[in-house]
Amino acid sequence: MVALGTGIGWRPELASGIAGMTGLDWVEVVAENICPGHLPEPLRALRERGVTVVPHGVGLGLGGADRPSPARLVRLAHLAAELDAPLVSEHIAFVRSGGPSTGDGRVEAGHLLPVPRTREALDVLCENVRIAQDSLPVPLALENIATLVAWPDEELTEAQFLGELVERTGVRLLIDVANLHTDRVNHGRDPAAVLAALPLEALAYVHVAGGVERDGLWHDTHAHPVPQAVLALLGDLCALRRPPGVLLERDDAFPEPSELAAELAVIRAVVAATGGSARPAPVRGTAAPAPPTPNATRRPGPSLPRPADTAAARARLARSQHALLAALTTGAPAPRGFDPERLRVQRSALASKRAAVMARVAPQLPALLGDDYQGAALRYARRHPMTDGFHESARDFARRLTDRGTGPALSWSQRRRLRRWLRDHA
Repeated sequence: MVALGTGIGWRPELASGIAGMTGLDWVEVVAENICPGHLPEPLRALRERGVTVVPHGVGLGLGGADRPSPARLVRLAHLAAELDAPLVSEHIAFVRSGGPSTGDGRVEAGHLLPVPRTREALDVLCENVRIAQDSLPVPLALENIATLVAWPDEELTEAQFLGELVERTGVRLLIDVANLHTDRVNHGRDPAAVLAALPLEALAYVHVAGGVERDGLWHDTHAHPVPQAVLALLGDLCALRRPPGVLLERDDAFPEPSELAAELAVIRAVVAATGGSARPAPVRGTAAPAPPTPNATRRPGPSLPRPADTAAARARLARSQHALLAALTTGAPAPRGFDPERLRVQRSALASKRAAVMARVAPQLPALLGDDYQGAALRYARRHPMTDGFHESARDFARRLTDRGTGPALSWSQRRRLRRWLRDHA
């Protein structure tokens, strides 16, 4: 395993603060936010300073019913090569449904949703992971996610599911201890038992992050300081196995750099107190191969099933995931076995996230609408499922405001400015 050390998630809003941090071993970037061939200058400067950069994907949807997009994999491979990354990471999640596999329109969640821990879903996931591994020039690590809803009739525990995934594919693990804490609060799962049963020899690195509890549920916001309960889980993991790397995530409500530096110091202290080095020397990847060079680091596993072997499983998984996403985005009936109240909370969280991200990628919209933006964006998100990402969602929202007159009562000047914005961002 590559010794990464202590790092932080790189975000444009944190770029200047991260640039001034001393003793920073590595950063992680959201792969979909970086365009190969056009690295942000602050990120390029970090690389030239010797800071390791790891791409962290959110859009592959390896836990979905469809095979991973070749275009997405090629893009991720190019980015890994350009960054000279020692590995890339993604999530065990599904992020979209519909399309030819169900005969319905494609729907994007805009969020990481859980995969049912069944043997059929595991078969599909393993095949998708191997397709991804064969397309990437560096090793792949997969992350456990935070969840509000749980699938009924699951056949495997999380540790069993991850253990079999590692055994069959040789994939590495990115363990998010904040997400283990989320599962403890939201589902009553014992994180100590999960850690004890995980194949930690496959551990690539660890995530820590903050969240908030509302009405008895933990929301993994990445917008709050890391709580003591999450730091304690980090210590429990370190006592079992020294992690090659630990990374602090912060995605919103960005604090002063001094506050983040203090959190990093606490993380280093937790690692050091359990026998691990707080700052192992970073090891850069070897000279980047030209993507998409096949990844030769995958540990051999059982023979990969032929496509026909998973076709029926993919069809069943497609129907069940689409029914869940329809309930979360269109108000369709709750699928059998799901908690309707949890689905309501998750649906509300998805709409709020969509409104917030649209405001981030198109800040002109809240600037034009003022106090009317939040209510109008939430109504739009609840009535119109996302089909093509947040940027297109923002454009569709603006079109509906101007062309159909929906939402708040806009002045002639506001509509004219919205139409001008649409022309500029067509």
